[in-house]
Amino acid sequence: MCLRTSPSEYKFIAHLREGLSPEMVTVYAKRRCRLAIVVDAWHLEQDSHHEWEIAFTPQDVDMASIRAHLESDGQLNVTVQRRREADPENISPPMFL
Repeated sequence: MCLRTSPSEYKFIAHLREGLSPEMVTVYAKRRCRLAIVVDAWHLEQDSHHEWEIAFTPQDVDMASIRAHLESDGQLNVTVQRRREADPENISPPMFL
């Protein structure tokens, strides 16, 4: 999974296999400003499970703004809006756990 940062959002991109459906993707917010992403293709034997957890600085993101989109070619895009009032000097970049 890679990260693209802009002043207004964080965009996470994962290139997965073709043939996955949105029902196989679970994205949810956890305590302490963490984001969990799970992809589980239960019908496949290989390359069928992916899991990420990402921690944010609480003042930096709006956890209610999380959006996920799975492209037909297997590309998963997850965006999280950044807060405009956040102080850039007190913000750490997202951390993969």
